[in-house]
Amino acid sequence: MSAAPFRTHRTWTTQPAAALLVRTVLDDALARVPEASALAGRLMDDLGVRMLDLLDHVRVGDAALVASFREAGWEDDPAQPGVLRNPTGMFPAVLSGGVGLTVGFKVEYAHEFVAAQGLGAPVEGAMHAPFRRVRVATGARVAFDAIERRGALGFEPDDPSPVQLREARLQLQAFRARRRAFDDIGAGYDHTDVLVSRAVEALGQDWACWLWLRAEREYWESRNRAGRIQKARQDAHGIGWANQDHHTYDSSREWFHRNVAVLEALGFECRELFYAGHAAGWGSQILEQSAIGSVIFADIDLAPEELDIDFAHLRLEPLPYLRRAGLWCALHGESVLESGINHLECMYDHVRMPAGLEAAGVSFMPPFSDFPHLYQALTQGEWWPVDPARVDALASAGHITPEQAEDFRLHGAIGSHLENLERNDGFKGFNQPGIDGVLRIIDPRKNLVGAVE
Repeated sequence: MSAAPFRTHRTWTTQPAAALLVRTVLDDALARVPEASALAGRLMDDLGVRMLDLLDHVRVGDAALVASFREAGWEDDPAQPGVLRNPTGMFPAVLSGGVGLTVGFKVEYAHEFVAAQGLGAPVEGAMHAPFRRVRVATGARVAFDAIERRGALGFEPDDPSPVQLREARLQLQAFRARRRAFDDIGAGYDHTDVLVSRAVEALGQDWACWLWLRAEREYWESRNRAGRIQKARQDAHGIGWANQDHHTYDSSREWFHRNVAVLEALGFECRELFYAGHAAGWGSQILEQSAIGSVIFADIDLAPEELDIDFAHLRLEPLPYLRRAGLWCALHGESVLESGINHLECMYDHVRMPAGLEAAGVSFMPPFSDFPHLYQALTQGEWWPVDPARVDALASAGHITPEQAEDFRLHGAIGSHLENLERNDGFKGFNQPGIDGVLRIIDPRKNLVGAVE
């Protein structure tokens, strides 16, 4: 696969007319189906999860309503006749045809949703297949379906063979059980490349990518208490991480190109670049996997002169002074290997979501984005132990002071987070100044236990 341009100049904007149309259609559909309205109420009240953020598609039988979607920015998908998509923001697909209106909303695993909600309806599609569907409720010319996708682009079950389904389960287990700790980081990436290549060859990029991200989230949960608590709360309603927005990977400069190569092998393409300026020394290549509907923040220490090179695909030399991403990796390891992702960000009503976590003893940092169209706040970081040998190496190289080194040896260092995000008006972008600010705050050197004892 050829690499996409290493940065694309994109300015994401709000799309209020398109967002209003989607909300109006959804609200009208919920008003006609009491069972679906009750479900949406439970998700909001118990989790802060909005049905709006779970929408996968709407199937529209009214030609006038289809025309309204076109006027609001939806365009024909050339690869899928009868399917309209809005490229300007985060909106559900629109399917034209059929009778009445069908609303499809995302769940992570259809069978778990059926069990959690006590539904008697059968799930269409074989267990572990890329597309599964279950009818949740119906009303006056309106129906609600729960949709499970594992990289599928279509809208009807198309069950693979038993051999393929077994292969998918084997590849998931390979990702779950993969070796992450290596004395030689290059050997670790070589090992990972082989596993990814096998999965892609057996299943295709999209299905393999879904399995990879599932295993990555499971590993992150094992090291993040806030994630475990919130996942259990969402599993109680059967939606899993259906509301995920993006995953964040940290990488050292020497291995960033290998990090990007793993993601590109799974179908991610480079999108826009963030750079916080010389003072911060931080950059991020944003990548998107369109079939999965997922985004990666790939963070790296970056120098200003490197904005004019394809830094995502070149091996970069170390900088004299480690910034946040480089120090985090030196303390904990590469995100693709032993440390896992830095944080998972999911979409919520930003006010309702924290209540359940705070009751369980999880607290949040102040928001680093607080706008009508975008809210972002991290949980307080999970504290991870650090191998004293890593600390000694950092101190010997002059990257940390003796006082910082002793604090890391005795107490460990800040690790991972869960992020509370609210998007409105279809806004697909991020807040670069806010991200810069929070990344400075969570620099391990600024979070020393000894400083507050």
